[in-house]
Amino acid sequence: MEKTERSGTENTQPSAGRHGGVETEVATEKTDKKAAAETAGETGTAGQAAGGGLVGKVALVAGATRGAGRAMAVELGRAGATVYVTGRTTRAHTSEVGRTKETIEGTAELVGAAGTEAGTGGTGIAVPTDHLDPEQVQALVERIEREQGRLDILVNDIWGGDVHVEWDKKMWEHDLDKGLRILRLGMETHIVTSRFALPLLVRNPGGLVVEVTDGTEEYNRRYRKPFYYDLAKAAPLRMARALAEELEGYDCTALCLTPGWLRSEAMLDTYFKVTEDDWMAGTKQNPHFAISETPTFVGRALVALASDPEVARWNGASLSSGGLAKEYGFTDVDGSAPDAWRYITEVDQESKEADVTGYR
Repeated sequence: MEKTERSGTENTQPSAGRHGGVETEVATEKTDKKAAAETAGETGTAGQAAGGGLVGKVALVAGATRGAGRAMAVELGRAGATVYVTGRTTRAHTSEVGRTKETIEGTAELVGAAGTEAGTGGTGIAVPTDHLDPEQVQALVERIEREQGRLDILVNDIWGGDVHVEWDKKMWEHDLDKGLRILRLGMETHIVTSRFALPLLVRNPGGLVVEVTDGTEEYNRRYRKPFYYDLAKAAPLRMARALAEELEGYDCTALCLTPGWLRSEAMLDTYFKVTEDDWMAGTKQNPHFAISETPTFVGRALVALASDPEVARWNGASLSSGGLAKEYGFTDVDGSAPDAWRYITEVDQESKEADVTGYR
């Protein structure tokens, strides 16, 4: 499955072996309830009442414009958290990704709607932020401190680099400026955000830092070509491991989380040209698309982690939505629990016939 979208940021078109992100295409923001449900997973809760386990918690989802970031923010709100959502695309400004269909204002509204629907009071607060600008990030954290006095959950889901990836070029053939931009978007943004957010998070015990990437540590031992993409997706895994050490003594946890093959907005409407209602039609283009999952699945994984009083057992770990579903018992919106990375390793990468039996 090259160039398929995964982690909650941006990515490219399907083929065989890459799974990346969340921001792409140009359109107008969906406003009807059905479309919002497709995007944020508000349909088919399949035995997962989020409850109010995160009432009183304050979260920052950095990179929440769409895809996994949006869904994680929504599910945190459904569970009762106050969620600050950031990104570069607003109703007045479009990021370099060039997709106008989703905005951070739209994400904040979905968070609030989920909190109202669940009766938990979860709310969303949109703050336009370029996470490469330290002054903007510092101002964001100062606002959270001023308004809430605390930060309990930090999700680093910032990306946006797929538009710069030259997928089939060698390192020395790849445009250097584009390559360095990929690294800044996928690595520097996370560093800048943690630099300013962690001093607030560590003030209270029980804080959770989640680095979001594309691929588990085991899977990413493979080369995730091209060169710059490989580095950008390996870095959050190492950041989580390093922060787990840095947070020792503060009763806080850092870990890395990846979705599987993500049915993000762009994956549906741009690359496979399907909707969430008829997504299985995409298997005609790539039969392995049958293992894909909605963004809500990783959102539920995040809520399970944030609600776990023993989450520290995962400190420094590389985790996936499919793996955590086995641990915590949540499912995707259709009641299934796709274990995408195991499937990709055992079926797709082994060039076997597509068959998700036993994998979802």
